[in-house]
Amino acid sequence: MGIFSREPEQDADLLTRPVPQVDDGDHDRFSHYVKKEKILKSALSGKSVRALCGKKWVPTRDPEKFPICPICKEIHAGLRPPPDDK
Repeated sequence: MGIFSREPEQDADLLTRPVPQVDDGDHDRFSHYVKKEKILKSALSGKSVRALCGKKWVPTRDPEKFPICPICKEIHAGLRPPPDDK
């Protein structure tokens, strides 16, 4: 048996951690538009929901504490109004 050694340069690459990138669209600091039924299903099943802007997550925070996502707000404003139930 022999003793194996590694070059320090090889180990340095293994020990570096990726730096998380946060862009201007960091969705975690906003409240998002999601259908109420989907939020209820998520609360019962623990499965994630998808907002109008495309963010997918399991809702756990109080949405009243955060501003509304500008992308969700813009998409919601462009949607057709619901039909009148007369």
